[in-house]
Amino acid sequence: MNAHPIERHFAKIGARAKLSAGAHRRLRPEGVSIDIGRDGDGEFFDVAIGRAFNAELSVLDIQPRSRHLLLMARDDEGKHKFLCGFDERHWFVAAVPEGRAASTVDTAMEALKPKIVQRELTRRRVKPRKRNRRRNEAFVRQGEWFFLPVPLGTRVNQSLVLRNEPLRRGAGKPHMVDELVRDGGEAVYVSNEHPNGLTPREYQKLISRRPEERHLGWVIQRRNPRVLVRGKVRHPDHKTVTLDDWRLVVQNTETQSAAMRHVAFID
Repeated sequence: MNAHPIERHFAKIGARAKLSAGAHRRLRPEGVSIDIGRDGDGEFFDVAIGRAFNAELSVLDIQPRSRHLLLMARDDEGKHKFLCGFDERHWFVAAVPEGRAASTVDTAMEALKPKIVQRELTRRRVKPRKRNRRRNEAFVRQGEWFFLPVPLGTRVNQSLVLRNEPLRRGAGKPHMVDELVRDGGEAVYVSNEHPNGLTPREYQKLISRRPEERHLGWVIQRRNPRVLVRGKVRHPDHKTVTLDDWRLVVQNTETQSAAMRHVAFID
C-alpha cells in the first residue's frame, strides 16, 4: 500500500509519521493534533485527526539538511501550523501561534521566539546564520527555554536561592537547575490532576463542590513568575548547559497557540 503523502514528506527529513483518525490523547482533542509517539522502531510523529472535523494537511516547507519541516492543518477552526524536527537527541513538535506569520521553517522558528528574545537578538546584532543556534550572543537555549543575560549589576538575594530546583511547563519532564530564584507571578494550587494550577478562588470553588478532592496532594506554586537561574541545567532529552552568570528564563511562544493553550508555565 502506498504511503500517505504526509508520511513521504516526513521521510525526507529522516522521520516516520503515522496518521490516525480520532481524538488525540493530549493535544487539541477536537481537531488535528500532533505528538511524538514511540514503538518498537523508535520515535515517530503521531498525527491524529478528530473524526468530527474536515481536516486538510499540507507541508509548507521542508529542510532535509536541518531535519525540519513546517506542517499546516486546516480544519473547521481555521489554520494551525506545527514545526516538526530534530533537536539534539529527539524528534519534537512545536505548535506555532496562529497570530504570528510563518510560511517556512525559518519564519516558524522566529515565530516561536518571544518578543523579548527577538529584541535581544536585534540589540546584540546577532547574525542571521546564528539566530537559531542553541547558543549565541543573545541567549542560551535548551528545548523550549531561552536563558537571556540580565543587566550588569543585577543583584540576587542569596537567601532566596533554591538549589537543584525543577523548571517545568505544565506536566512535562522538568529541567533541573543548579540555582534558581523566583519572584512575582500568581500563586496557584497544583496537583497531578491539575498540573496547570488553580487560582485560590478556583480551588475553593472546586473543593466546595467536590470535597473529596481536598486530598489530592495540593502544593502552592507560582504561575508565570520571573525566574533567574545559574549553573548547570539538566534534562534527559537535552545536552546539559552551563550558565556561568545569572540568566532570565523565558519560554517559547508555543503556549500562545490553540494547540497548546492549556499548557502553562508553572514553577
